[in-house]
Amino acid sequence: MGTRSRKIGRSLAAALAVFIIGAGAPATRCAAQASGSATAQGTAAQNYFTDVELVNQDGKPMRLYSDLMKDRVVIINAFFTTCTSICPPMTANLSKVQNWLGDRLGKEVQMLSISVDPLTDTPPRLKEYAQKFGARPGWYFLSGKKENVDFALRKLGQFVEEKNDHTGIIIIGNPRTGLWKKAFGLAKPDELIKVVENVLNDKPVESK
Repeated sequence: MGTRSRKIGRSLAAALAVFIIGAGAPATRCAAQASGSATAQGTAAQNYFTDVELVNQDGKPMRLYSDLMKDRVVIINAFFTTCTSICPPMTANLSKVQNWLGDRLGKEVQMLSISVDPLTDTPPRLKEYAQKFGARPGWYFLSGKKENVDFALRKLGQFVEEKNDHTGIIIIGNPRTGLWKKAFGLAKPDELIKVVENVLNDKPVESK
């Protein structure tokens, strides 16, 4: 990885480390060092997140960047299927965001719910959980090899040693423009929708 890519990767990591709660909070933008173009932003995101392989609720392997993030706004949370505290209400909130998105889900936006308990959360378990909350195409419940899942969660700042320690933070990002926000997963659905809408409407910064 070249010097520019390392700098951009550090910018992405710094952005993801900032907690932005609620729609009124300022945005964090991961600016490409030498160019504001969508291509530069996309390359930066690809270099940072990589194509580590995860597995969705249908048992299909999916690459983190190329299959799940590229050219789309992403809404990401960490959860596990046997959680009885914040996961059910947080997932119910995401279901309401899904309904608001309508046919933009799977096209302009993808929702990624990544298990922090990949050894337990096999595709059949994930599928049952997804069906419970009415997940439609474009909302992926993800697990896979533990080392791969841990890698992805670390990149997102969501890795925990103990599954019950996972956060209630939802990440909303636009890899093309470099705009990333974080919102509290138990906030009112309307507040979450405002954050998603803001990121969804963001435009690439044109290079001069």
